[in-house]
Amino acid sequence: MVPVNLTLVAGHRMRMIAPASKKASGLMQAFALSPRHLHTAQARRHSAPEKNRRSYATHVAKPNGKKTLVLLGTGWGSTTILKTLDTSNFNVVVVSPRNYFLFTPLLPSCTVGTTENRSIMEPIRHIVGRHNKDIRFYEAQCTDIDPEAKQLTLQTPSDSTARISYDYLVVGVGGTYNTFGTPGVQEHALFLKEMQDASKIRRRLKDTIEKAGFEGTTEEERKRLLHMVVVGGGPTGVEFAGELHDLITEDLSKWVPGLAKQVKITLVEALPHVLPSFDPKLVKYTEHTLRKNGIQLMTGTTVKQVGPTSLVVRDTKSGSEAEIPYGNIVWAAGIQAREFAHTLRSKVPIVQNNARGLIIDDHLRVRGARDIWALGDCTVSKNAPLAQVASQQGKWLARAFNSMAKERQIGDAYASIAAKAPFVYSSRGSLAYIGGERAIAEIPAFSTSITAGGPLASLFWKSYCLWELFSVRSSMSVATDWAKRALFGRHISVD
Repeated sequence: MVPVNLTLVAGHRMRMIAPASKKASGLMQAFALSPRHLHTAQARRHSAPEKNRRSYATHVAKPNGKKTLVLLGTGWGSTTILKTLDTSNFNVVVVSPRNYFLFTPLLPSCTVGTTENRSIMEPIRHIVGRHNKDIRFYEAQCTDIDPEAKQLTLQTPSDSTARISYDYLVVGVGGTYNTFGTPGVQEHALFLKEMQDASKIRRRLKDTIEKAGFEGTTEEERKRLLHMVVVGGGPTGVEFAGELHDLITEDLSKWVPGLAKQVKITLVEALPHVLPSFDPKLVKYTEHTLRKNGIQLMTGTTVKQVGPTSLVVRDTKSGSEAEIPYGNIVWAAGIQAREFAHTLRSKVPIVQNNARGLIIDDHLRVRGARDIWALGDCTVSKNAPLAQVASQQGKWLARAFNSMAKERQIGDAYASIAAKAPFVYSSRGSLAYIGGERAIAEIPAFSTSITAGGPLASLFWKSYCLWELFSVRSSMSVATDWAKRALFGRHISVD
């Protein structure tokens, strides 16, 4: 779905964007350490008990006396902060295992080759460079925090750990898929949250179709292999089902017409209807379009168990259960906070007692943890986990920090930001692609909203995606992908 006006332990080194000091070299340059901290890190390295794990006690050098603001994550919220924040007032450090911003509204299209992966991946260094931001970037996973000492433990992709200090912390680590404890989901289902997930789905689809075409494959086995099940009737599930339909009708029908006719798509949703957050008229139109496109809808149906070749579903009204064979199952049924959010929760368990994520107030402050703010899918608030919510939160928080710096109240940011008007989310509407060159749109207008569905809405959806992408380069790449698909079809080969 495109919301309108959207808003370390492994071998790679930690990288930074800010120019390294001339004195920095070797590990000091890689970790952006001052000489004093470099000696500490080297001493710990030589005394480390584990052969393959290195631990560095570090601090971000502050030669200019500025406060250190650490941003965790490179998603919608954190990236919007980077674009809006006046970084000259702070020592800004960004920590994320992902060195790029991912334009998630087009992620489902990457699963079938409508859009190529790199077209929707915007390197953080490009974003920072275009806005002349002076920041450090650490490609690492934040695994632990000491809120009292204001220290973070980082884990690199090279099985090394480091600790950095902060004055202010913004947590924007996002969310991950939620299995709801359903047996077998983790082991057998495919997910659609990151670019790696989209690539895995694309490879699995290709392998399954190739296997179904083998001469030795029985008719029963072929029928199972060509049954694609999507669990979750939200925007991600509906858009993926629509993209899968397009792949079958536009490309597979040309290259393997015999198999294309046998492919079956089933969409399973626990609620009575798909896309429950949209206007009922658009929901009705979406369900009609999906069924017209040959997609079987199983609404009011929950998944009880997922096996290697079949899943068990239960009708919520009658209570009856059925076993459904499948070739691939994509789980898009919900999200939950990532592990770091739960780690932070454990540091203030009395206040942070919601298992769904970090409890924040109206000023995005993490309750019970001073000088820590959080936004996006890792939080629990009255706002829905949408990209435009995180984007608006990021812009609001960046402006609050800018205002605080302008008023020279940096010494007590926690109280200064709390004195400002609270964050208020303003919905700009929603868009969703539903397949067959059709989309739905719901745009607020005064006291009501404008709704539309069909080819024109699809054109609006595409236009908005091109407008909302973070760079001209990305917009041109996506537009080129769409043009190549229209002229020559999708590139169906997979590495």
